[in-house]
Amino acid sequence: MADHKTLKPEGPPDEMERIKEESRYLRGSLVESFQDPITASIPDEDTKLLKFHGSYMQDDRDLRNERKKQKLEPAYQFMVRVRLPGGVATPEQWLTMDSLADQYGNGTLKLTTRQTFQMHGILKWNMKKSIQKMDEALMDSIAACGDVNRNVMSNVNPDQSALHAEVYEWSKKISEHLLPKTRAYHEIWLDEEKVVDGKEDEPIYGPLYLPRKFKIGVAIPPSNDVDVFSQDLGFIAIFEGKELLGFNVAVGGGMGMTHGDTNTYPQLSRVIGFTPVDRVTEVAEKIVTIQRDYGNRSNRKNARFKYTVDRLGVDYVLQELNTRLGWDLESSRAYQFEHNGDRYGWTQGEDGNWHHTFFIQNGRIKDQENYLLKEGLKKIAEVHKGEFRLTPNQNVIVSKVKEEDKAEIQAIISKYSLSDGQQNSALRRNSMACVAFPTCGLAMAESERYLPTLIDKLEEILDEAGLSDDEIIIRMSGCPNGCSRPALGEIGFIGKAPGKYNMYLGAGFTGDRLNKLYRENIGENEILNELKPMLFHYAKDREEEEKFGDFVIRTGYVQAVPSGQEFHS
Repeated sequence: MADHKTLKPEGPPDEMERIKEESRYLRGSLVESFQDPITASIPDEDTKLLKFHGSYMQDDRDLRNERKKQKLEPAYQFMVRVRLPGGVATPEQWLTMDSLADQYGNGTLKLTTRQTFQMHGILKWNMKKSIQKMDEALMDSIAACGDVNRNVMSNVNPDQSALHAEVYEWSKKISEHLLPKTRAYHEIWLDEEKVVDGKEDEPIYGPLYLPRKFKIGVAIPPSNDVDVFSQDLGFIAIFEGKELLGFNVAVGGGMGMTHGDTNTYPQLSRVIGFTPVDRVTEVAEKIVTIQRDYGNRSNRKNARFKYTVDRLGVDYVLQELNTRLGWDLESSRAYQFEHNGDRYGWTQGEDGNWHHTFFIQNGRIKDQENYLLKEGLKKIAEVHKGEFRLTPNQNVIVSKVKEEDKAEIQAIISKYSLSDGQQNSALRRNSMACVAFPTCGLAMAESERYLPTLIDKLEEILDEAGLSDDEIIIRMSGCPNGCSRPALGEIGFIGKAPGKYNMYLGAGFTGDRLNKLYRENIGENEILNELKPMLFHYAKDREEEEKFGDFVIRTGYVQAVPSGQEFHS
């Protein structure tokens, strides 16, 4: 059990704590800043508050130097992220986002690693109009960023079953329950009347909200597509036959770290018990309040829940949770994960409906000269009567297609040659990259724009080694923030500087083991020179059904990071 002296970190509060405290429940001066016609940017304090409204201010880093030479301010723009629990959207919502991307964004949509839409390139003057159009389609961006619970992830299952539908509904309930209660978003963007005298209350978060962002994922074995152990709080569905009994509760995961700071590290969550299904929102709330009360508010680099769990100890967290609940979690139940990827192409659900999973490389939906992906998906949305489901692997499923409508959807797929990834290597189908350059302010190296090129070169090696059809998880992040969950890649890359990456090996194929640093600060030639002999070695000497992440550990390229133990680079 933790020493009581270490329960709350000592030190003055971080500057962000003052900003939140003085923000009048996330209002700040956002109204005035967005009305200021002099600049395309907003003040720094408002950029920090804007995150709670689901948006980041960015600038086009490709243009930064040229604009500086011309004595112009950077090409400021805004990214808006939708709150979309479980990644489920209607065709009408898809068409709204498609239209907004053309009207106010950069003409593309980004499907995120947390199952939602991001729209980039919105100018300051168009922000309010964009959010109001989203609202008309019953979408919002409340709490999609900021020191609150973010978009709640949930398994997408092409073989859509009643069980999956039930779990999705619980993920929605968790998301709604943990929404901030302030009306700031509605006042600022949707012209709701102001709260009289500003009297408000945040019963879960309090006036300072959380010390840092908080992420929740809900998984249904045998699929771990949400990477449930990477979440601050994970729920693992336990069922008997077709009956959902409840959820195992896992606490303290997270992917981010800081280069050179050994006090920061990716971490897998640990299962602490089981909750009956009807009490899952209560458990989520109480765990959030533990982080609210014990999280580190003086050092944001050590403010995520994983560090709180490590500092207090898992036993203390469980004891505190049981006390706050007024009842005890039960012992965890048995479960087994088998994979964390998507199942591509057409599959039929138990109710007879069809579902088609498309491969969307790194989640970027855009039209190219020889591949009209955005237009093709728009044509589907115009006739589709079911749902779109955004996957944790940045792909999209056209879901709930009735037998009599399947031919019409297939005709559009064929006309636009929309990809289910079958013409690609299994490595590419299991790849994931964050946005990075040119819009992410944190990026140290390319990611989304570079990983496909690296895979082109790796595919030549895989083809030569006879591994083109073997599933290997490869992930790249432009910085150690880890949005593409690179610490769970069997091959992982984290940007260090332009063209340079730290290379990691040995994660578990089902998302249950972190990878380990293998080489530091290397470029493309070194990456290929390291991986080529390793992949040939794997092709020649692997054991039956042995995954690449297991092979590199067995053969000594890296040592395994013990499950549930902290990772240090």
